[in-house]
Amino acid sequence: MSFCLIILAAGVSNRFGSNIGKPYQKIAGKSLIEINVNKARKIRQIKKIVLVYNKKDSKRIRLLNIKNVKLIIGGKNRQQSTFNALKYLSGQKGVAKVLIHDVARPNFSSKLLSSLIKNMRFARAVVPQIKIQDAVKQIIDSSKEEYIVSKKRDNLFLTQTPQAFNLKEIYQLHKTNFNKYKDDDISLYMDLNKVKFIEGEKRNFKITDKSDFENLKNFYKSKQSVGIGFDVHRLVPKRKLFLGGLKVQSKLGTLGHSDGDPVLHSVTDAILGACKMGDIGQMFSDKSKKLKNIRSTILLQEVIKKIKSKGFLINNIDINIITQTPKIKNLKKKMINNIAKLCEISNNQINIKGKTTEKLGVVGKEKAIACEVICSVVKYD
Repeated sequence: MSFCLIILAAGVSNRFGSNIGKPYQKIAGKSLIEINVNKARKIRQIKKIVLVYNKKDSKRIRLLNIKNVKLIIGGKNRQQSTFNALKYLSGQKGVAKVLIHDVARPNFSSKLLSSLIKNMRFARAVVPQIKIQDAVKQIIDSSKEEYIVSKKRDNLFLTQTPQAFNLKEIYQLHKTNFNKYKDDDISLYMDLNKVKFIEGEKRNFKITDKSDFENLKNFYKSKQSVGIGFDVHRLVPKRKLFLGGLKVQSKLGTLGHSDGDPVLHSVTDAILGACKMGDIGQMFSDKSKKLKNIRSTILLQEVIKKIKSKGFLINNIDINIITQTPKIKNLKKKMINNIAKLCEISNNQINIKGKTTEKLGVVGKEKAIACEVICSVVKYD
């Protein structure tokens, strides 16, 4: 059973009160759009992703450079934006079921997505709901004298997204019942036969204003962890010198089973430590003939794939390169650019410092290069 996920991100974010709209607010260097997309890509049944965006945000969308996502320009309101996506999908082959989701709810779990998909086997639509636990009041205006009455909570509930639908049915309902649309897509269903309501998640709250976003950031902080990496390599003749994935002009190079890049080795170890996934030696044995002289860029990229599949985002990387020669000052910018690209993060999430040992020890005598790294990550699922 294959699904397409529609992510609605075409709103104007008036209540958020920022020049940068909610979809482009970032946590651990990733926008809410990217967090939603990354979560969806972990679910094998989701074969296609459609992102509906506001035309005024065209430049921001291009800067995100999201691959393998169909971009659709939204309408004046949520209903029109959803209809634009459904209309596009109605002309695509192989799309029978859709998940419709608000970008402002990035904190859903893979478990919730899987539950929606599983329950669609025997349902026309599946919707997450949350029971109301607080007291519910209503102001009544009778003869201009307002008073408050309490409402029973038994048959009141809150709906969340993602919501799952059969494409043909929800598309037809949008065309014929659009005037009945209220807040979300399940409101178009007059007949609830075979519509399944499942338990939602309290953590899957909607980001409406900045206080909601602060709550989301605090949630992510609770999921933050830190790792340390260290590596040292001997300098010898007739070897190339690689630092931070860059080939550096030098009479001496680093001795190692791979290309001997102490910077990338330390970065890789720090990331693995933060994610509690062992170390570089466990993952890439120095006994393996296949890994002889392999570029450390390849090893780091493999680790990034693994941590992404487990729901980790890199928050920041702080690097100390300890060497008497070469001088790091002129290499910093290129190294930061290269490491950011390899780790799929932005340049401002990386800091590099060049250190010497004041000519003391093997590093000071230009016989070795060392590197130490601290990395923090957050788990978004």
